[in-house]
Amino acid sequence: MKLECKIEELKNGISQVERITGKNLTLPILNSILLIANKKSLILRATNLSLGIEIEVPAKIEQEGTVAINGSALHGVFSNFFQNESVTLESVDGNLLLTTKKSKIKLKGQAVDDFPTIPKVSGITFEIEGVKFINGIKSVYYSSSVSDIKPEISSVFMYTRDDSLVFVSTDSFRLAEKKVKVKGLPDISGILLPFKNISEILRVFGDYKGNMNICFSKNAISFSGEFTYLTSRVIDGLFPDYNQIIPKQFTTTTTVLKQDLLNALKLSNIFSDKFNQVNLTAKPKAKLFELSATHNDIGENKTTVDASQTGEDIELAFNYKYFLDCFQSIQTDSLSIKFAGNSKPIVVSPQSDPSFTYLIMPMNR
Repeated sequence: MKLECKIEELKNGISQVERITGKNLTLPILNSILLIANKKSLILRATNLSLGIEIEVPAKIEQEGTVAINGSALHGVFSNFFQNESVTLESVDGNLLLTTKKSKIKLKGQAVDDFPTIPKVSGITFEIEGVKFINGIKSVYYSSSVSDIKPEISSVFMYTRDDSLVFVSTDSFRLAEKKVKVKGLPDISGILLPFKNISEILRVFGDYKGNMNICFSKNAISFSGEFTYLTSRVIDGLFPDYNQIIPKQFTTTTTVLKQDLLNALKLSNIFSDKFNQVNLTAKPKAKLFELSATHNDIGENKTTVDASQTGEDIELAFNYKYFLDCFQSIQTDSLSIKFAGNSKPIVVSPQSDPSFTYLIMPMNR
């Protein structure tokens, strides 16, 4: 293998794939990046067996070939190169020689034949704008369970409803749902993306502006963009029938400015206990919407918030952190809070935006 390419382009590609290399003591080959020089470009490949990635980097290929190099070492080297230069890569006796104007570096190679293949997923395929897909995942993934004890909820659940791709996650204490309108969707009964893979999917495609091709089968899913191919395993399980727990009727409805509520929540949290408990009192007839918290060692706080309310009086407690998390998914200036009773879930949604729904289970006072 022998080729020449721009350092900046190769550096960006290496930083993307290096994060997916597996830190595996029993399979050291997973610590490496596979470099494949073909007729047109250089392909960088990495996998941790749960995720796999290929990134194509433009290069002037003199000789085709393949070499496997420790990912962290390769990333460390390119992090210290000058970006406005070119670099020559050449494989000699299974090792990699890097040559720039000022540096000559030899990196020890690993056995190429031991590197796992990254399968091309075949199955149901659809296309979606990258911005829409990333927005859908970002809107809900923080509500996933971080524990693998119940893998079906340690995930982001995707399925189709009418003309929308629906993203859902829950950890049993709160639930987030985001509907994204997409034309020409196939019928998708359900895909469970593992929570531990979500951060890498967001990192790889977080700034991608083009269309993504998504293909999924029973065991895997792939995401393809310009010069990037990412695969992930999917969870084999059944997501809870969450529509059963979303209240259909409400006794109290409150509309409040997002920033006003956010300020009140942050203030109340200073006085919340070890369970992050904040108490909420809504009295529509008295025109009172109040947050309060008490800490035995710090003191107590009561903060009223201007709100438009209808319905019955209600008092309940909730986890401050769960409420705060949903603000990242609400882009409107106002939000709606609906209550179905003192022991029933709280339903939060952006004002005049039905695409996002957030449910919080109340705490025992």
